Amino acid sequence: MQLLRTSDAGFEAEFERIVRDRRESDADVARDVAAILGEVRERGDAALADYSLRFDGHSLSSDDDWMVSAEACKAAYDALDPELRDALELAAERIRAYHASQLPEDRDYTDGIGMRLGARWSPVEAAGLYVPGGRAAYPSSLLMNAIPAKVAGVERLVVVTPTPKGQTNPLVLAAAHIAGVDEIWRVGGAQAVGALAYGTERIAKVDVITGPGNAWVAEAKRQLYGVVGIDMVAGPSEILVIADKDNNPDWIAADLLSQAEHDPTSQSILITDDEPLARDVCAAIDRALDTLPTASTARASWDAHGLIVVVDNLGEAPALSDRLAAEHAELMVADPQALFDKLRHAGSVFLGRHTPEAVGDYIAGPNHVLPTGRRARFASGLSVLDFMKRTSFIDASDAALAAIGPAAVRLAEAEGLPAHALSISVRLNR
Repeated sequence: MQLLRTSDAGFEAEFERIVRDRRESDADVARDVAAILGEVRERGDAALADYSLRFDGHSLSSDDDWMVSAEACKAAYDALDPELRDALELAAERIRAYHASQLPEDRDYTDGIGMRLGARWSPVEAAGLYVPGGRAAYPSSLLMNAIPAKVAGVERLVVVTPTPKGQTNPLVLAAAHIAGVDEIWRVGGAQAVGALAYGTERIAKVDVITGPGNAWVAEAKRQLYGVVGIDMVAGPSEILVIADKDNNPDWIAADLLSQAEHDPTSQSILITDDEPLARDVCAAIDRALDTLPTASTARASWDAHGLIVVVDNLGEAPALSDRLAAEHAELMVADPQALFDKLRHAGSVFLGRHTPEAVGDYIAGPNHVLPTGRRARFASGLSVLDFMKRTSFIDASDAALAAIGPAAVRLAEAEGLPAHALSISVRLNR
């Protein structure tokens, strides 16, 4: 963990170094992913079988080895502890309600010259969801990706998930049943992303790919953008907590560790105007790490990427926060709305001392698939719009074309495109 004070002489240079530290895949990963995608494009199912055996120890020899049936998902759902099943259903209900409110409205109107204009929204035909199955196997992630797609109206929803040694996570299967997933393929890694994008003998290609994964999955999505749509290139998890002196250090420590336990490359940052609180939070983190089952991962993350910034006053915090543009920002202050009003860049913001980031991961309703690596400066979290597209339309009457057509002709001629001009002028009897 590193502690910086904004009053220190070297603060600016050190903080800028941290801002620029992407903690993401290197050139070797990009090279390896390009090779894997090339193999999948050329060899299809054969490449998937080779990689699954090599990376996951899973042989794709029969239909059951390739796919998880709807019956297996229903059985996993039925076998859940009732309280856990109710928790998943509640999460799904809240996620569905929140995302239903995002559905955009079509536009259809006639302007002053009599030209009909508008736009129509429609879902993509097929979407692919990557669901981690190695270090992270999260049913919450499946719900957060699948439910917006279903709300958008996607007809075919396909999940790919690695199954090490052939083992599937029953919670993920139960979540797939709740969300109404159409296909689940037992393949993972960059090769699975390639299969969704290019299609293979067994797996039909999709239009959009979403969902988190490791560095190879993220790099595969990056390389395939344009072949398919993607939600975002996801990097390591991030949390920024802005806290005043009137906080429980144990609460803040738990919030910082909630992201640190994801991966050794995750980043947890505290900004506070109270150095005694900063010291108390450090002590609370040490105590928590003594008992946390995920302590090994969380400690590696905190030691390598943890940061505490002590400011002279919290008025400095919004500018620092916007430079970080963190995936998650918690505002643990007396007046969180006033601070929120000054923030521009964050994936999702959690207001007040009783709003831990983890409630957003599971059950609040907004999506937990969020931009990382400072991409919150220009990107948003996953929504129904990631599974939809807008088609504009124009319907010109004779009078409407007569009103604006001559100007269009002049512009086309000025650009040296005579056929453009002709296609309008012939309709104007010129």
